[in-house]
Amino acid sequence: MFDKYLKKEKGVAGLEILVSVIAMLFMVGIIVMTFTIAGSKLQAAINATGDTAAASLINNTYQSMASVPDWFPTFIVLTALVVLILLVVIIISAIKGAGIMS
Repeated sequence: MFDKYLKKEKGVAGLEILVSVIAMLFMVGIIVMTFTIAGSKLQAAINATGDTAAASLINNTYQSMASVPDWFPTFIVLTALVVLILLVVIIISAIKGAGIMS
């Protein structure tokens, strides 16, 4: 009855998850890049005024933001592992549904 509303995609076992995480990381990378460039320009402007406390604060802030992309490979690998687990679950359920295993 409700079969016409269900998706009938074959062989995509979590591919949407992987693509969406990679797209999210791309957008986060663009935002981090924008704030890092703005922070470096702001620090250069503050250094010209001689305010060392503000320059130190801005330096710490934008340097910590610049280290964010170091975690991107970890996120991609973890997402790929989740996709592989979903694929294994789908394969096992297909084998059970085919009646090969009793």
